[in-house]
Amino acid sequence: MTRIPVSRALISVSDKTGLTEFARALVDGGVEIVSSGGTSAHLQDAGIPVRRVVDVTGASEMLGGRVKTLHPNIHGAILADLGRPDHRRDLADIGLDPFQLVVVNLYPFEAVVARGVDYATAIENIDIGGPTLIRAAAKNHAWVAVVVSPNQYSEVLSALAEGGTTADIRESLSREAFFRTAKYDAAIVNWLERDGGGRLVLPLTKQSSLRYGENPQQSAALYATDETDGWWSHAEVVQGKEMSFNNYADADAAWSLVSDLPPGSVAVLKHMNACGAASGASMVEAFSKAWECDPVSAFGGVVALNGVLDGETAAAIANYFVEVVIAPAVTADAREILSTRSSLRVLVAPPFSDSDLDVRTIDDGFLIQRRDEKPSNAASWEAQTRQATEAELRDLEIAWIVCAHTKSNAIVIVKDGAAIGVGAGDQSRVGAVERALVRAGERSKGAVCASDAFFPFRDGPDALAAAGITAIVEPGGSMRDKEVVESANEHEVALMFTGQRHFRH
Repeated sequence: MTRIPVSRALISVSDKTGLTEFARALVDGGVEIVSSGGTSAHLQDAGIPVRRVVDVTGASEMLGGRVKTLHPNIHGAILADLGRPDHRRDLADIGLDPFQLVVVNLYPFEAVVARGVDYATAIENIDIGGPTLIRAAAKNHAWVAVVVSPNQYSEVLSALAEGGTTADIRESLSREAFFRTAKYDAAIVNWLERDGGGRLVLPLTKQSSLRYGENPQQSAALYATDETDGWWSHAEVVQGKEMSFNNYADADAAWSLVSDLPPGSVAVLKHMNACGAASGASMVEAFSKAWECDPVSAFGGVVALNGVLDGETAAAIANYFVEVVIAPAVTADAREILSTRSSLRVLVAPPFSDSDLDVRTIDDGFLIQRRDEKPSNAASWEAQTRQATEAELRDLEIAWIVCAHTKSNAIVIVKDGAAIGVGAGDQSRVGAVERALVRAGERSKGAVCASDAFFPFRDGPDALAAAGITAIVEPGGSMRDKEVVESANEHEVALMFTGQRHFRH
């Protein structure tokens, strides 16, 4: 394995974490350091010998430091292909020694704009010389190693201790470097386009490989930006097999739903749709009520709790086949009980992030929207018939939340704080009504119902009323709203309009 030793390094960094120790190790290894500006001063203050960029270029810094390293004597020493005699001659003609190592990290543009600074300050934190140095070194990785993060210092020092950087190390560092400049440019573009411009750049890094996608014949992986604050990125995996593509999709849907429900709630999901959801006086009561909604569909599903998973609830869950359990906390006795189910994935998750970007794919394209807002508060609803009772309103709010998290067309029937019938993903609204009523059965008597979009005809409300539903919440807005209101009045059903729909395709 051929290694390239380092005799000359260019260092220009904004983040000086670990810089003193790194530079001292380089100098102790016989490396000449060339540096500029604040980096040069920092190293000199630490007693580390440095050759200033101005001494290499013969040109003083100008424009308040905007121009320092943009000079042929710097970039020629980085870009020279030492395998070409003409490149070597060019360096020899001007007495220029090549760099074997370039260490650069950029002005903290991302952190600066995240603080909400003014326009001029943001513009001033757009690095120009840094990305140019990085790209030059990354392009010439056949001869030059490029370092863009303090996290890479130890790897480089280890390589130098072995005699120099290898081709594999330099290529790996080059890939990291080009991604860093791409990510940096993406941050600038997205900031400039922040007020609704026509461009969006997402620099994604693979967080983990997945065994396969929705089906075994599909390859898959989990990607995110490096700054992701998604709940899954901070979740504690208590036990269980690796998370699959479908596990992530279902767990995310379950965690999103239960996060919107009242404290002390449990949601059970399958294929990203609710099989049950309930609130209770205890977590075990909430789980039992949620499971009872549709135990057949819940088989192999995801259970999400927005309260502490205790031993009693864990024992109840352990009676069934469940793929994933997710909660904000899990007690020691619950962990012990569930440990007997070695394949069961148990996650302790933080709250949902405040990111509101929703990205989906179509054929070689992307549909991008803002995440749907949380369901409106019942206080903003408008009664179209009699006013719902307090008990009905409590159940209607739960029904409306579950409905907003269910694939359209969606109908959710709730009684005593628990979903008892869910009609999801039906092509017709009356079809969703019929499916929800079949699941609810005799429990429909005295229950309430939510519809994620308006009823286009009165057939749905008629069927609900005939089954014993006493209150309905829906967005309203149909050209036949008058017929729907007439149906509700005829059956003495409380009908509430939200003025807001919650389609989920």
